[in-house]
Amino acid sequence: MAAAALAAAIGLTGPPPEQPAAPQDFATAPADHPAPTAAARQRPAEEQRKPPTTATEERPPRRILIDDVDLDARVTPVGVTEQGDMTIPDDPATAGWYRYGPAPGSAEGSAVLVGHVDTDSGDLGEFAALYDVRQGQQVEVRRAGADPVRYRIVSRTTVPKDDLPSSAFRRSGPPVLTLITCAPPYVPERGGYLSNLVVTAEPIHPGRPQ
Repeated sequence: MAAAALAAAIGLTGPPPEQPAAPQDFATAPADHPAPTAAARQRPAEEQRKPPTTATEERPPRRILIDDVDLDARVTPVGVTEQGDMTIPDDPATAGWYRYGPAPGSAEGSAVLVGHVDTDSGDLGEFAALYDVRQGQQVEVRRAGADPVRYRIVSRTTVPKDDLPSSAFRRSGPPVLTLITCAPPYVPERGGYLSNLVVTAEPIHPGRPQ
């Protein structure tokens, strides 16, 4: 789900007791933030599956909170599988940060966090709360060795997993936080959930009008 790689990995859990309807999209990503395209890949691009070649002083995220929807998840760094798919934490209460991309708080690029929407038994995961977020709500990301960073939600879209762009993992351009989980329909014979729910948030800069 996050950028192509997530797509394959996140949708392998069982459906909830009653399959939810896909939440309504709102807003659109700003013009300078690449939007999903039909030519998207199913995983991060080759160059996005390796650590950046330039050293950074980024502080890894440790927790994500969205108070308005009671989302509170521990964050752990993740990489890619042998097949090139982004790995997803097994624990539905934990989010994965794509450690080969920017970290939340970076000056540029898309910081990707991904989590399961539910479990094999149908219990909801923390990222199921993304179905309830609204434009303008705030996201707080707590980091190791640094102050928390805050973002404001600007858009939510549901896209087929095959249409999730590798640009979601971009390392350059305006900074954003990209949150990804699974979305209906759920088709067991096709591997589970067929869509991704993608929430985009922009950084809140201290001193600027909110």
